[in-house]
Amino acid sequence: MMIGWARTDTSILGRWWWTVDRWSLGALGILVGFGAVLIVAASPPVADRLNVDEFHFVRRHLAMLVPAVLILVGTSILSPTGVRRLSALVLAAGLVGVGMTLVAGVEIKGATRWLQIGSFSLQPSEFVKPAFAVTAAWLFTRSAMRDQPHGNIACCALLAAILGLLLLQPDLGMAVVVTAVWGVQFFLAGLSMSMVAVMAGLAVAGLIGSYLVFPHVASRIDRFLDPASGDNYQVQRSLEAFANGGLWGTGPGEGSVKEGIPDAHADFIMAVAGEEFGVAWCLVLIALFAFVVLRGFNRAIGEHSLFVLLAAAGLLVQFGLQALINMGSALNLIPTKGMTLPFVSYGGSSLLALAFGMGMVLALTRRRTAVLPTGGGS
Repeated sequence: MMIGWARTDTSILGRWWWTVDRWSLGALGILVGFGAVLIVAASPPVADRLNVDEFHFVRRHLAMLVPAVLILVGTSILSPTGVRRLSALVLAAGLVGVGMTLVAGVEIKGATRWLQIGSFSLQPSEFVKPAFAVTAAWLFTRSAMRDQPHGNIACCALLAAILGLLLLQPDLGMAVVVTAVWGVQFFLAGLSMSMVAVMAGLAVAGLIGSYLVFPHVASRIDRFLDPASGDNYQVQRSLEAFANGGLWGTGPGEGSVKEGIPDAHADFIMAVAGEEFGVAWCLVLIALFAFVVLRGFNRAIGEHSLFVLLAAAGLLVQFGLQALINMGSALNLIPTKGMTLPFVSYGGSSLLALAFGMGMVLALTRRRTAVLPTGGGS
């Protein structure tokens, strides 16, 4: 992709183009394109079962891509200070939104995670994830730079508040992701190995407690450990799809799994990819996710700012972990969890929040050297 901005262009977009990581930007663009193709292939049968227009989900997904791209590019233009300030505002608004879901939320599949705004269902917790990762990085950095525990204490208190709101919805999967990202950032900020062991013990205790307290969590784990103990229809159909697809797939639009899986366009879109495009293209998709994460880490490690390193690491771990959870669920490697495949699955709130998160990654990993007016390399 070639853009007509010369290295001598000192406009905002010109400076952005020559400092942003264009390889990561291109990989994200390919993910978006592949996702659009899969939505076209997977969603019509789902729309038919719901008695809506055949291309209902296709139109909605393509319409959401416009603000998503604007959010990604607009956020990636920001400075690290701008990223920090924007994330704090989004986190505050997101927490208010999550609180509102507890009293005025729309219940879907037994959980109240959404606010109905006209024809759009907004899931505020999706925006809390990336915003908290950046805010936590800032608090950890303040504590490390000033050699005071106040930042760490404030971050732990903020995590506890977020987890409390998420578990009230309930949304254990989101709580696990937020906690895992926070744990990685705390470790990178200098957490001692003894505290790592304590945190790991608390995490295990939390998972055991969730199994005992939340019936839907116990059901999913039981069905994962013993498929005969409950309904595993979607998982079994997903595994059949990968078997049917083989190495090269049945061809775009030729798969049958989407006819029977209710979430073929969302949580199980990887099954559609496996059947219609085969294992080969699924490996390409996995490679794209790995490239984005590893490339981002490579850029972040080169920065001299602890805040940039921690914030970028948190956002990248979040991005990669979400992809792993979605693909692992489709392949029955972990208990099922309703989580979208980043930039590929259908889901308005998730798409916008992911664009926000990866826009911040691109902003944080931009090269801060100025564009040379003589046209020299940067």
